[in-house]
Amino acid sequence: MWDKVNNISTYFLQYDKEEEHINASVEESSVTHVVTSLSPGRKYNFTLITAFEGVNSSGYRFEAVTVPSMVALVNVTERSVNSITLMWTKVKKDWDYIIQIDEKNSTVLPNTAMNVVSHSITSLKPGTEYRFSVITMFSDLNSTAYKGFTVTAINCTDVAWRVTTSSIQGLIKGLFSNATATNQSQTHVGPVRDGTVSFTGLYPGATYEVSLVYEKDSTFFLQCRHNLTILPPYLSAHCEYWAAGYSVSVVWNKPDGVWTSVEVNVTGKTHKVLENGEQHLIISGFLPARTYEVSLASLSGTLRSSDPFVFSCLTDPRGVIAGSVFAVLLFGVLVCLAVFIFLKRPDIISRKKPFIGGSRQSNKKCKAISVAKFPDHFYQLCVDENRGFSQEYESLVPVGTEQTQKAAILPENKPKNRFNNVQPYDWCRVKLTTSDPNKTSDYINASYMPGYNSKREYIASQGPLPSTVNEFWRMIWEQKVKGIVMVTNCTEGGRTKCERYWPADSKPCSYGELSLTIRSEQQEPDWTLREFRVKHMNNSEERTVKHFHFTAWPDHGVPQGTEVLIQFRGLVRQHIEREGDGAPTVVHCSAGVGRTGTIIALDVLLQQLEKERAVGIHGFVHKMRLSRPYMVQTESQYVFLHQCIMDYLQPNEKNEENIYENADMIYANADMIYANATALRELRKTNA
Repeated sequence: MWDKVNNISTYFLQYDKEEEHINASVEESSVTHVVTSLSPGRKYNFTLITAFEGVNSSGYRFEAVTVPSMVALVNVTERSVNSITLMWTKVKKDWDYIIQIDEKNSTVLPNTAMNVVSHSITSLKPGTEYRFSVITMFSDLNSTAYKGFTVTAINCTDVAWRVTTSSIQGLIKGLFSNATATNQSQTHVGPVRDGTVSFTGLYPGATYEVSLVYEKDSTFFLQCRHNLTILPPYLSAHCEYWAAGYSVSVVWNKPDGVWTSVEVNVTGKTHKVLENGEQHLIISGFLPARTYEVSLASLSGTLRSSDPFVFSCLTDPRGVIAGSVFAVLLFGVLVCLAVFIFLKRPDIISRKKPFIGGSRQSNKKCKAISVAKFPDHFYQLCVDENRGFSQEYESLVPVGTEQTQKAAILPENKPKNRFNNVQPYDWCRVKLTTSDPNKTSDYINASYMPGYNSKREYIASQGPLPSTVNEFWRMIWEQKVKGIVMVTNCTEGGRTKCERYWPADSKPCSYGELSLTIRSEQQEPDWTLREFRVKHMNNSEERTVKHFHFTAWPDHGVPQGTEVLIQFRGLVRQHIEREGDGAPTVVHCSAGVGRTGTIIALDVLLQQLEKERAVGIHGFVHKMRLSRPYMVQTESQYVFLHQCIMDYLQPNEKNEENIYENADMIYANADMIYANATALRELRKTNA
C-alpha cells in the first residue's frame, strides 16, 4: 500500500526479475496491491516506479519478508525417563526454530550442514505427558505452530515389585494404560487400578518380560520393559535310610515350575544340586539312630524360594537296635551265669575282692585344653577328614532346643524376625521398655550372651530389618551400649542381609526418639571403623557409640585367614576394656548366630587363653547355645575357631610385623580408642 503521487494511477512494481503493471483506481487516494506466488520465509527487494505520459520515475526501493512455513511433521525419535528428542526436516538453512514445552521456550539454531533438525529436552519428569509446539522463525516473523504431544518413559527397575511363586504385583508412578507379562508364547494381561498392576496365575520360577504401554489418540508408547523371575516352587522332601545310618538319602518331589538348582542344608553344611532330572541327594558323615534337621530350598538363578522346607531326618537305627538286642541277650546270659556260680559257690560273695568291678557313670564335662596339649588335640580332631570336628559339632545340635520361645512366635512379633527358625529364648531375650500393659511392644530379636567376665557381656542380635531399625537403636540406648560389632555387609550376593541403620553422610538422621550423626569414619581393607553421636531428642542427652564393621566375612563361611580377624577382635577387646562400665557390647551379622557366635567365642576364648593358659572351645559354644540357637552356625566356623587358637599360639613373626606396623592410631582424635598395636603385641608376647 502507498499513497498516489500527484493523483497518478499508473505504476510498475519490479522484484526478482519480475515486473507487474498496476493501474490504480482514479477515485482512491492510495493504492493497495497484493503480490502472490512468493516463497515463504524469504526476503525480497522491491522497486516501485511511477509512470506518467510514457515517462517513468527513478523508482522507490524497499525490502519485504514473507512469513516462513509451518513445520510439516515433528517426530519423537527418542524417549527416556527424563528426556525426549524431537526431529523434523529443515526447509531452509537460514530459518531458526522455537520449541515450546512445559511453559518454557527454547530457541533452536540448526546445524547448517544437516538436512534435519534434532533437539533434546532434558530434566523432565518420568511417566508424564508433555505437549509441545515447534514454530519456524525468520527475520522476526513466526510461522503457525506445529503442535504435538509425547510422554516420558518409566524406569521399571525402580519399582518395588512383589513376587510370589505365581504372581507379580507393583505400584508404578507414571502414565500407562496397558500391562502385559510374557513368557515365551504365553502372555498375561494384568489389570491396572490406580497405578497398581497385578499378574496372577504365573508359572513358578519362570522369567517374565513385563511391558507397560500408554495409549492415547491411537498412538502407543512403550513405557518400559523389564524382566522378572518368579519365586521357584516350594519343594517338600523326606529322608530314606542309607549306608547303615552313616549316610542319608534326601528325596524331594517335583512340582510344576522352573528351578535351576536345589540347596540342601544339614548340620550347617550346604549341598547344591543342579537341576538335571535328579530328585535325590546322598550325604555321608552321619551317625546311626540320630535325628538331624534338614532344610531344603529351590533356586531359579539367584532367586530362592520364599521359605525353605524344614524337616527332621532320622538315620537308620536298625544296626543300633540289633546291637542293643544282642547286648540285652548277652547281659541275660551273664546274669544267668552269675546266678549259677552264686548257687554253686555261695562263699564267693564273702571275698574281699569283687568278681566283677562295678561301672561308674561319667559325669565329666568338657574340660579346657591346656596350651601344651592343644596342638595334639587339634590334630586328633583333624584325623579322618575332620571326623573329630564333625562328631563334636553334631553333639551341639540339640543343645538348648527344649527351651521356650513364646514371645518370638506371637503373631505381632513374627514380622520382626528376619528368619523364622532363628528366635530368641524367652529367659534371656532382650526386653525393650514399654508402657504397653500387654508388653507386646517389648520384643526385639536379640539375646543376652555370656562372656568371660559376666553373664551378660554381649547382646547377640539379628541385623535390623527396615521395620526394626528404630527398635534396634532403642535397644542401644536403653542398654547403654558403647560399642556395636557388625560382621556382615548390608548386601551380599545380591541379597539384603542387613538394613543400613546409620546415615549415609554427615547429616543427622532420626530413628524414633533418637538423632544419629556420624562423627568419623575410617575404611581399612577388611573393616570400617565409625563413631556415632547419639542424641535423645526428649532430653537432649548425648552419647558416643563406636561401630566396628568387619567387611571381609562371607555368609555361612569363614574369613580367608585368621590373623585379620584376630587383629579386628583386638580392636574390639581394647575398646571394651577402655570403657569398662559393664554395659553389653552388641554383636550382629544377618541372623545373629553364625558369624556373631564365632566372633563372640573368639573374644572369650582368647581371654581364657591369656588368663588360664587353657581353652575350652566346645564347652563355650555349648554355653552360648543355651542362650541363643545355632550360635556358631556351621561346622566350618567351628573348625575356624580352632584354627584361630592354633595360629594365635604359633604366630608368624613376619606377618605380625606387617599387621601392626601402622596400627598405632586408627583415628586422628586422641580420645578415640583404636590404638591397638602395642597392646596386641604385648598380648602375643605373653602367650608365646
